[in-house]
Amino acid sequence: MVIVLSAMTNSDKPPDDRYKNLQVLPKDISAELMNKIMLGEFSDALGVSCGFCHAPNKEGDGLDYASDAKPEKQIARQMLRMTLAINHDYFKIDSPMVGTPNIVVTCNTCHKGDTFPDGDPTKN
Repeated sequence: MVIVLSAMTNSDKPPDDRYKNLQVLPKDISAELMNKIMLGEFSDALGVSCGFCHAPNKEGDGLDYASDAKPEKQIARQMLRMTLAINHDYFKIDSPMVGTPNIVVTCNTCHKGDTFPDGDPTKN
């Protein structure tokens, strides 16, 4: 199944190529929504910093956000696709998008601040 992610983008503006290698998130995602997803969803829900998924820059300064060197980034993409599919298929949300109020299941639904949830729904 393919879910088209169109909600909450800057469709009235051409993409500025600010973000490289986006495979699940919309290519024209706003900086505001990107920050909300990365910090407010992934970081908070998993209790991790950016370096958990993003590889260090080869020049040694900062992170290489476009790199796919870390397997955690691919896992995050798979989990994002799963979350969007659950919202689409089971909750009948036409355009689910992490970081927006229209979704029911989020990263925090399972992770609750833990990088690796143990499956115990009573935890936290």
